[in-house]
Parts: sequence; C-alpha cells; structure tokens
Amino acid sequence: MASKTKTIKVKGVSLTGLSARQQQAMKKHGKHHTAKHLRDMKKRMAKGTSFTAAHKQSQKAVGR
Repeated sequence: MASKTKTIKVKGVSLTGLSARQQQAMKKHGKHHTAKHLRDMKKRMAKGTSFTAAHKQSQKAVGR
C-alpha cells in the first residue's frame, strides 16, 4: 500500500514528488543549505538519484 505524502516546503522549495523519507531528510538538510541547493537536489532525486549522490552533485553544480 502506497503511503500518502504530505506537501512539505523547505525554504520555499516544494518537496512534492519525493518519498516521505526523502522529504524528512531534506527538511533536516535545509538547515545547512540554500534554496538553490535544495531545488537542484530535489530535481536530481526526483529522477532517481540517491540523496548522497544528489547532494554531492549539487554541491559541485550550485554550491552550498
């Protein structure tokens, strides 16, 4: 049974499309990173990249 995901926004970035677990991780992660970084990570994770890989790629692409 698929769990319903509630719309969560972190620094103005909607996390719709990510799993509940990914949304919680991004909520914690958002305390240390910019909205631009979070937006880039969300885009990568929605395509299937893992949290860690998306973070590393986003760090290189857009910075903190």
